Amino acid sequence: MTAAQAGVTARGIRRSFGPVHAVQGIDLDVPLGQVTALVGPNGAGKTTAMLVLATLLVPDAGEVRVAGFDPITQAGEVRARMGWAPDVFGMYDTLTCREYLETMAAAYRIPTGQRTDRARHLLELARLPDKAEQPVHSLSRGQKQRLGLVRALVHDPAVLLLDEPASGLDPRSRVELRDLLRRLAGEGRAVLVSSHILSDLEEVADRVVFVDGGRTVGQHAIGDMPQARTARTYRLRGLDPAALQAELEKRGVGWATAGHAGIDVQVLGGEESAARLLAELVAADVRVTAFAPVGGSLEATYLDLVEGQR
Repeated sequence: MTAAQAGVTARGIRRSFGPVHAVQGIDLDVPLGQVTALVGPNGAGKTTAMLVLATLLVPDAGEVRVAGFDPITQAGEVRARMGWAPDVFGMYDTLTCREYLETMAAAYRIPTGQRTDRARHLLELARLPDKAEQPVHSLSRGQKQRLGLVRALVHDPAVLLLDEPASGLDPRSRVELRDLLRRLAGEGRAVLVSSHILSDLEEVADRVVFVDGGRTVGQHAIGDMPQARTARTYRLRGLDPAALQAELEKRGVGWATAGHAGIDVQVLGGEESAARLLAELVAADVRVTAFAPVGGSLEATYLDLVEGQR
């Protein structure tokens, strides 16, 4: 990746807190114009790495560039080009939404005459224009999350760092968040999203960085992720569940009944094996009405990579 394409690059980030080694070697690349997912379980070092990128923690070792600048020696340059939305953030609840964004704009020294227009634009982006004159404390959890996200855009940054932005959101708010992130990447920004909820990232990410135990265990474009080597669960439904079960048993495929949801089977060998099983069932005149993996490809690849490290 060239310097012109990189929103964020990091090599060998390490950070300890006394005897606790939170980050022990994280590498990542976050290109401009793409959404990159930082994926790992709780305690994997995601938030610590994000705090380093956001200039809020100094790493013990490693090299980092955000929008081409070093967060340690050029923190002011990074902050001028980077928007940061932590998983938990405080707000001035008694201000109206417009006043809140105008206050943030003032903090970034945006000229007085531009602040109102900037706040109006951001409220439209967050789908909150009708809340402009309402106090922040009157917003729902999802509305506050969207307001916090556009707060990070008040100075029009090239790089966005978002730590668990979908935490606690209802399904509709998650869809709206996904659409907003895709729009922001489409404008040419580098968007890094940290989450341990893989279903939130499946449809929004262009790239994924997998971390575990404070280390990077894989980086891939979504379309280039390796096929999982371990068995993957697929869920089947048919018009005649008994006939479906009988055909699975005939082929030696272990299954577990999942009630009205369908029958879960373990398939080893990736999509090729799954497609072969489906073709055999159809050829045997089993009327299959649904056949799909349980969990997304991010989950399967992550679990496979983590197993390979142990």
